[in-house]
Amino acid sequence: MAQTPKKYGIVLYEGFQLLDVSGPLDILNVLSTHAEGISLSVIAESLQPQSTSPKCFPENMGMRAFTTSQSLTPTHTFETAPQLDVLIIPGGMGCFDPNETGKPNLTILNPVIQFILKQYPGLEYLLTVCTGSGITSLSGLLDGKKATGYKGAWKIIPPWRPEVNWVPSARWVVDGNIWTSSGVSSGIDLMFGFVEDVYGGQIAQDIALWMEYERHLDPTADPFGIKEN
Repeated sequence: MAQTPKKYGIVLYEGFQLLDVSGPLDILNVLSTHAEGISLSVIAESLQPQSTSPKCFPENMGMRAFTTSQSLTPTHTFETAPQLDVLIIPGGMGCFDPNETGKPNLTILNPVIQFILKQYPGLEYLLTVCTGSGITSLSGLLDGKKATGYKGAWKIIPPWRPEVNWVPSARWVVDGNIWTSSGVSSGIDLMFGFVEDVYGGQIAQDIALWMEYERHLDPTADPFGIKEN
């Protein structure tokens, strides 16, 4: 097997979606038993625990604030994180401005965007889940590329960056070294597709069997896809 990525990192911020993070990372955990030397950095603006519930919930989008939440503790800040091989950007309600409906919460996102730009020249792969593609699009790195994202916010996310070739019906999309997935659970299928492409089909199959997960194998088969007129 050719040299494979070893240094993984995932970004957290207040209001990240738990499954956007835990789905791909559970696959990565099992992958580390098949591929030696894999490490993970959990990265945020500070080392304070990051909650799945944003401090200011964007109720202007028709959702009520969570009454339950979880927090994860970063291992690195944006300043102390090492150069990574693979960076994962999750989505979540924290990316939306709590005061301006449908606008990005740049107070939260600007440090994330700057970190993406800092890391990208040295990355082998950039992966996004759900509205993570919207966050990444604000960096300009998706301009001219195909990308998808959360269909539940399809009227909101693409206008953030019209220069992106947004794909309205796809479970996940690959353009160069950037992988983007649709909403929440689709990040699991993106991660399995990534493992198959980079580490081999047998390893991906073994991990799926171990997790008792039935994969979506066709990235173009999107049960939540947007039908354009």
